[in-house]
Amino acid sequence: MNNLLDNKVAVVTGGISGIGRATVDRFLAEGARVVIADIRDDLGERVASELGDHAAYVHTDVRDEHSIEALVSRTVEIFGTLDIFFNNAGTTGSPAAVTDIDTAGLDSTLTLDVDSVVFGHKYAARQFIAQGSGGSIITTASVAGLQGGWSSVSYSTAKHAVVGTVRHAAMELSQHGIRTNAIAPGVIMTPLIANAFGVPAAQADDLVAFLDDRLGGHQALGRYGTAEDIANAAVFLASDLSSYISGTVLPVDGGVSSYTLSTSDADIAAAAAEFTQ
Repeated sequence: MNNLLDNKVAVVTGGISGIGRATVDRFLAEGARVVIADIRDDLGERVASELGDHAAYVHTDVRDEHSIEALVSRTVEIFGTLDIFFNNAGTTGSPAAVTDIDTAGLDSTLTLDVDSVVFGHKYAARQFIAQGSGGSIITTASVAGLQGGWSSVSYSTAKHAVVGTVRHAAMELSQHGIRTNAIAPGVIMTPLIANAFGVPAAQADDLVAFLDDRLGGHQALGRYGTAEDIANAAVFLASDLSSYISGTVLPVDGGVSSYTLSTSDADIAAAAAEFTQ
């Protein structure tokens, strides 16, 4: 514990599990008071109770602008101020290909992954401006917002929009001392992986363990990323250590977005070897 967030108040949307829960734990360990925002009320209340007086749960549907507005107001009622807002809640969205995507699938993905980020910025920034103390907004983007080919067209479109939102908001909000940055995770081993591949939630942990064991050694840096890797980046962006950083998208992906994952060279080498036999 380094107290990097001592006396700070943070909101983490989607804070019950995966990256959100790991970030809640790290923020608390660094001295922050944290509001967990989610829609699973029984679990949320239980988690907040287990974490103690520095944690609270607020039911929030980030697809609804007014729910986000209420979240910010309730946070200030509980802890007196707001210093950090982490737009983390999201979805893998419709898996449909470009030739199959429909309005419903695209709209539902954009509403959860993009609208929530825009309105998270809106109401967090309004509160920061009213306080006159600046603040830090962090958003979970994705390597799918930096390159094509990582996911479906709906998810890639959404995450590219998230990156654009963060970069534009940095320009508008800098005059108020408000910083906004995004984290672009690579493949992170959380239960969300199971949902993306149609595996029942009850088997999520087993799937994660299987994939990590079977394929982890073939990934960048010899392992898959973890929720804790993203939480560590969030602490940095939330703290004064990053006080001169805004409008940045930080890949936390073991380096894979800096180079191609194409197997072309290996395929050509194998074909050439076959040809000369």
